[in-house]
Amino acid sequence: MSQTFTFNQKIKLLFSLPVIIAALGYFVDIYDLLLYSIVRIPSVTELGYNPDTLGPIINSWQMGGLLLGGILWGVLGDKRGRLSVLFGSIITYSLANIACGFLPNINFMDKGNAYLILRFIAGIGLAGELGAGITLVSESLPKELRAIGTSLVAGFGLFGAVVAKFTVELSGHWSIAYFVGGGMGLCLLLLRVGVIESGMYKHVKADSHIQKGNFWMFFTNWNRFVKYMKCIGIGLPTWFCIGILATLGNQFGEAMGIKEKIDPGLAIMWAYIGISAGDFMSGFISQWLKSRKKAILGMMIFTAVGVILMLFSGVKSASMYYFYCTWLGLGTGYWAMFVTVGAEQFGTNIRSTAATTIPNMVRGTVVLMTWFFLSFKISLGVIVAGSILGLISFFIGIYSTATIPETHDKDLDFVE
Repeated sequence: MSQTFTFNQKIKLLFSLPVIIAALGYFVDIYDLLLYSIVRIPSVTELGYNPDTLGPIINSWQMGGLLLGGILWGVLGDKRGRLSVLFGSIITYSLANIACGFLPNINFMDKGNAYLILRFIAGIGLAGELGAGITLVSESLPKELRAIGTSLVAGFGLFGAVVAKFTVELSGHWSIAYFVGGGMGLCLLLLRVGVIESGMYKHVKADSHIQKGNFWMFFTNWNRFVKYMKCIGIGLPTWFCIGILATLGNQFGEAMGIKEKIDPGLAIMWAYIGISAGDFMSGFISQWLKSRKKAILGMMIFTAVGVILMLFSGVKSASMYYFYCTWLGLGTGYWAMFVTVGAEQFGTNIRSTAATTIPNMVRGTVVLMTWFFLSFKISLGVIVAGSILGLISFFIGIYSTATIPETHDKDLDFVE
């Protein structure tokens, strides 16, 4: 049965410590996650390598770390608690990012290999932040406020990409931006001391008969497996837009005949300005429609229209390319809703595993997307290769959204 809250009660719940800390954590997470994409060209070039060859490889290693870390932190979140992940993950990626700042001074090994290893470690650490935060917030807020609460977390958090771009510009050197990101993460640890563990999880943890954090449970039951794969499918269009169209914007700009050189860092920044706004909106849209699915589907179709216009409307200036990056960002602002749906589909005993692995499985698909794009652009061209990849991503995303169970009013106090 739905509860009725006064305005003051809603504000108190939505700006409670778990929501604030999760939002700040995701802010630092996104800053550090997107920082490599922003400094890819200057950092790899300064270290003496070709950014168009080594750059995508390092990005794939980071995404591979996210994939592995998603499983690691997700299982730990269900076995040891949501807070253990929030602490452990941020220590891992903060130290890795600080180490990236020292790359120009590394002389004891090949700098390119060092960059690969450090971004892989950072990826492992970065994998834990969002899922644990969304799980904690989802279980801490009443169902009437879950969508808005998780949207606040993601909407504020995604603004970290914008701050990362400005930090790179204002600091004067990419290594300083890495130091700033690592330092922010370590400062955040101090704020997390007062956060309380989820009540739902405490109840499940106390019952030794309930199996907790078993990743393989997603593959031992057909209905559970299908739901899990559909959750991943919903997120595919988001990272097609970010990982391909924004991150590799310089290649698309050349193929479109844009005279000005597209700056991938700026493309990512404008996309994340849109994503941040979209995430703030998505929770309210879902609440208004009383449906997660309708909100996501509408935003996904809006994004698909933007992709078609970007690739085929004859864009001839960098400013228009950045405009469409913002459009795509606004549409893919259903990211928070997508992660929330992943958390809501599964029981408390594997909820952290689901909410942490699902977004990182999506991020991990960037490795396959990049391989597909780089392999087929030679024979098909940049635009056609990107278009085919987009068609596949949006087809899977729309089908998954349309057929997954609705979770708008679902009670989360259950186990698998």
